[in-house]
Amino acid sequence: METKPARVRILDAAHELMLTVGLARATTKEIAKEAGCSEAALYKYFASKEELFICVLTERLPQLTPLLRSLAAEPGQSTLEENLTEIARQAALFYEQSFPIAASLYAETQLKRRHDDVMRQMGRGPHMPIQGVDTYLRAEQELGRVSLDADTFAAASLLLGACAQRAFAYDATREAVRPPVDDFAQRLARTLLTGIAD
Repeated sequence: METKPARVRILDAAHELMLTVGLARATTKEIAKEAGCSEAALYKYFASKEELFICVLTERLPQLTPLLRSLAAEPGQSTLEENLTEIARQAALFYEQSFPIAASLYAETQLKRRHDDVMRQMGRGPHMPIQGVDTYLRAEQELGRVSLDADTFAAASLLLGACAQRAFAYDATREAVRPPVDDFAQRLARTLLTGIAD
C-alpha cells in the first residue's frame, strides 16, 4: 500500500482535527501525530498553524474562487440564473464545511487576530468571495444582463450572506435540518435576479 506524501497526510489530519475539535483546539503537535510525522516536519510544509488552516480551506473544501474567476473572465456564458445558482451552491457547501472549523476562532480574540493577519499577508479572507461575485456581476452588467441601477456589491453580499447563514441558522430548528443545497441555491438565485436582472 502506497503511503501518501507528508504534506497530504498533514492536510488530511488537520482537516479532520479541525472538524472534530475545532481550530482553536487542533494543535500542530496533535496534527503532526495524526499525520504520522514530527511537528518539525509539519513546519517544513507550513510556516504556521494559520497557514495550515488557510491551506485546508483552499485545498480541502468546495472551491468558490476558481468558479468566480472563470465566470468573471467569460461573462455571458450560460444564463445568469444558472451561474448565480452554481455560485450559491458552491458557497453554501463551502460555508457548511468551513463554519465548524472556523467557529472557534471567534471565541479567542488573539487567535482570530493572528489568523486575520496571516490571511491579509496571503491575500485571502472572507471578503474575497464577495469581491469575486461583485466582479462577476459587474462584468454581466457591462454585457447588459444585469441592470445598470443594480448595486452589485450589495447583491454579492446578500447572496453570500444567505449562504453563510445557511451553515448554522437551521441547527436550532425543531428538525435541525438545513434546506437542501440545490433547492436553496436555485431559490436564492431566482429571488436575487428579481432585483438585479435587466
